[in-house]
Amino acid sequence: MRSFYRFTTAWPRLVIALFAVLALFSALCWTRVSVNYNVTDYLPDDTPSTLAIDKLGEEFTGGIPNMRVMVRNVTLSQALELKEQIKAVPGVESVTWLDDAVDVLEPLEFQDTDTVETYYKDGVALFTVTVADDYRLTAVDAIREIAGDDAAMTGDAVSTALATTGTVSEVRLITIVAVLFVLFVLTLTTTSWAEPFIVLLGIGVATVLNGGTNLIFGEISFVTNAAGSVLQLACTLDYSVFLIQRFSECLEENSNPREAMVEALCRSTMSIMSSGLTTVIGFLALVFMRFGLGPDLGTALAKGIAISLVTVFIFSPSLILVTYKLMQKSAHRLFMPSFEGFGRFIYRVMIPMLCVFAVIMVPSFLASNSNSYYYGSAHIYGSDTQYGQDTEAIESVFGKSDTWVAMVPKDDIARQSELSAALHEIPEVTSILSYVDTVGPEIPMEYLDENTLSLLVGENYSRFVITVDSDAEGGAAFATVERVRGVLENIYPGEYYLAGDGVSTYDLMDTITADTVKVNLIAIGAVFVVLLFSFKSLSLPIILVLSIETAIWINMAIPYFRDTTVFYISYLIVSSIQLGATVDYAILFADRYMEFRRQMPKREAVIKTVSAVTLSVSTSGSAIIVVGLLLGFVSHHGIISQLGFFLGIGGLLSLMIVLFVLPGFLYVCDGLVRRSTLHANFHNPKEVTAHEEK
Repeated sequence: MRSFYRFTTAWPRLVIALFAVLALFSALCWTRVSVNYNVTDYLPDDTPSTLAIDKLGEEFTGGIPNMRVMVRNVTLSQALELKEQIKAVPGVESVTWLDDAVDVLEPLEFQDTDTVETYYKDGVALFTVTVADDYRLTAVDAIREIAGDDAAMTGDAVSTALATTGTVSEVRLITIVAVLFVLFVLTLTTTSWAEPFIVLLGIGVATVLNGGTNLIFGEISFVTNAAGSVLQLACTLDYSVFLIQRFSECLEENSNPREAMVEALCRSTMSIMSSGLTTVIGFLALVFMRFGLGPDLGTALAKGIAISLVTVFIFSPSLILVTYKLMQKSAHRLFMPSFEGFGRFIYRVMIPMLCVFAVIMVPSFLASNSNSYYYGSAHIYGSDTQYGQDTEAIESVFGKSDTWVAMVPKDDIARQSELSAALHEIPEVTSILSYVDTVGPEIPMEYLDENTLSLLVGENYSRFVITVDSDAEGGAAFATVERVRGVLENIYPGEYYLAGDGVSTYDLMDTITADTVKVNLIAIGAVFVVLLFSFKSLSLPIILVLSIETAIWINMAIPYFRDTTVFYISYLIVSSIQLGATVDYAILFADRYMEFRRQMPKREAVIKTVSAVTLSVSTSGSAIIVVGLLLGFVSHHGIISQLGFFLGIGGLLSLMIVLFVLPGFLYVCDGLVRRSTLHANFHNPKEVTAHEEK
């Protein structure tokens, strides 16, 4: 490695110029990366609801209804006029209202009350709208203008449009505040006014390179777009800080900046590379999820960490060497105090803290696996948002409702009538639009005009639009999905398709819950293997992984004790992210402990290690904590917000365990670590005394 570092530091200005060109090109590519805000788009291709959506697109021009619009104080004629105006909006594929279910020319009191009140009640009209994916932004705005300020709108099309417009501004604000905070922290923890800007420039180049290379994916998810850049900033900050600290140490031994930099790179390679590899592996574990959001986030973040490692080992050393004189001229005293006193304090409390750790470990593990979950997007926006208030307004008048589409072979009208009767017997089914329900089985298809027929009957399938009195997810909703699928399977075994928000959420639950154990085991196992080879120890990987995993369990147990419902997507993703992002602190601590332990007894080694690493891990840890809490407080998107809170609190817990518990863990297991580590060469006073006597 030394010869490689000598080569890369030989032409620092050339290296900087090369990275500048790559960063400029990546910045241009970044603007062309599109973002997907629809959670259900990431379901595996072979799930029943995904297959149903694909088949529906082949058979009918109108997709699954994805929007509900409630307009107050309208007569029947005004509602019919509004329906036509909404249908005329570009991107609107279909609008369903009362006139599609009953004959509105006849008095409503003679019609089926449940059917009428599904669409019209006390002068309030509820339209069910299908908007094409590519037109969600413009169509939602246009429909809101038509419906008026007093109208209420909900559904996937509305939430996706809201996420698209809102997340962009939120990400911008989060990034600005995160950068300013990191700049402030670096100013406190470095000894030069120039160092914070040098560190941020290195991280910024890596972030731009990662953002631009996301173009190879064509499209990224809203989670990756919102959290990717700030997570890369927070997760890789310690690499640059640790390199600069090592460089300062090496300068005291060798006044030649280039030679000192080569030595610093050689000494820090193992720690930085181990930290980077474990972070990459933690993120890559998400690739093994069948739910596409995991691979999307995992590959983008793993690529970002890998790019950051390349930047730290090649670009940052060149940047530091070119700006070395500026760093000297702008030198200032360290604003942070010495942590020697803190090290002695930790030595006094570490055994009691280790006992507390041992007591809460098992309950935290059990509680972390006992949470209640949201699986889909129905509860993404809370009651403090416009979307949440609109949802509550619609449900207060018409109740909870979801619209599903079933497709069955069109040839057997008798079986379709049997299906309709069986579906109507399900209490949650409030309305059905189909050929046999709307037109009647006694009227031949050839008697209908093409426009009416095309809405109900395709080339091979008849369509049943089923309105259910149910939320899009939850125990009752999932039971209704199973009941409707049971009826369809009984009458059309293996011949039917069923799609809709609730149906997709049911399949989403099936998919991502099956991913949990697999992803966690892969992440833990892979990190363990990396640590095994890095430390050449059997015990250290167990100690380090168990420490961070316990922090994850405590983090995930908090919602259980607070009786808070968790977005399962956030829960699944954050487990891998917290392991990958914060195991670095444990690695750095263990690496320095082993270094000091070769020179001194374990008591002094613990105190010295805490004194040496507290500043480094606190710098990186505070970045993770603040970035996470920023995501939590600023974002109105439930999944992103909850993911942020998990990251912020999880980062704090990992940091606390590394500083307060890990010292005691290593102290108590010192003999085990010595015996299970290859070439440990721990300090032994007896051997030193014997050598001196000779």
